[in-house]
Amino acid sequence: MADKVLMKGNEAIAEAAILAGCKHYFGYPITPQTEIAAYMAKRMPKIGGTFLQAESEIAAINMVYGAASAGMRVMTSSSSPGVSLKSEGISYMAGSDLPGLIVNVQRGGPGLGGIQPSQSDYFQATKGGGHGDYHLIVIAPDSVQEMADYTVKAFDLADKYRMPVMILADGTMGQMMEPVSLDLDIKPAPEKPWATTGTNCERKHNIINSLSLVPEELEKLNFERYEKYAHIQETEVMYEEYMTEDAETIIVAFGIAARVSKNAVAAARKEGIKVGLIRPITLWPFPTEVISKAADKAKRFISVELSMGQMIEDVKLAVNGKAKVELCNRAGGMIPSPEQVLEAIKNGGAE
Repeated sequence: MADKVLMKGNEAIAEAAILAGCKHYFGYPITPQTEIAAYMAKRMPKIGGTFLQAESEIAAINMVYGAASAGMRVMTSSSSPGVSLKSEGISYMAGSDLPGLIVNVQRGGPGLGGIQPSQSDYFQATKGGGHGDYHLIVIAPDSVQEMADYTVKAFDLADKYRMPVMILADGTMGQMMEPVSLDLDIKPAPEKPWATTGTNCERKHNIINSLSLVPEELEKLNFERYEKYAHIQETEVMYEEYMTEDAETIIVAFGIAARVSKNAVAAARKEGIKVGLIRPITLWPFPTEVISKAADKAKRFISVELSMGQMIEDVKLAVNGKAKVELCNRAGGMIPSPEQVLEAIKNGGAE
């Protein structure tokens, strides 16, 4: 077994990105993700990489666009309002079919809100966030080890599908410290013949652009992109099931809410209550079929969230009226306790 090191979630993301071949980071400090930028500022010069604290989040995401266009593995990170500022550039990356990693370590909102953990950027991440028809692959870790593991996975998926991928973590995941193995599943980055690396008259010019002024051509591009998205929905869904085999009540939760909910499930099982957990790891693509299949047997679902209720909409769509769907939540930087979730299991939450 590989040696483990004690790291914050933010640090684990940064080191995993470097191990995955990322040598270019552009960002801007904002709590609770600033440790990612600080870590990159120390490490990038030592590996011959580039760290640049941009003058703004808008500048940072456009630098990511430029480096991705040249075929580099590149990333940026921010927290909720900072990601809002990046949303135009993220849409440009999606429209130009560019791979890259965006990390959002969420804080409470709306507006400047607070610096405590939240999951209230679910809509922003999974429903687009910026303008136009596009998706991001959105991955939600629930441990510091997963912060590292899924950072590597995110780069692989971004390159495989030529699209931006987001790690969506709540502030707790970024700030907590746990032992981490850095013996990660690193694969060589693929060749990128489409990149703008200079021709030397050896090939035709590559053009990276999201502008298409002929509507028929833009429609064709959008339909082709959504064919790719449909393939991703069929092949890249990631989730965890916990004690669902005989469950009459199923909790759906991700991130820190899933960790809290597992404790509540264990406590409820000790009392003879048949309850289980489905943890979406990919928030997009969402494990719709898994939840739909579970709804054939379960009588009730509880969406546990650090928001006013966002993922619950996707849970309801997946359940499709086959079972009751309730919400157990905290907001504004508060985290549900295992006791609160257990109470919701016993007595029902708010619909």
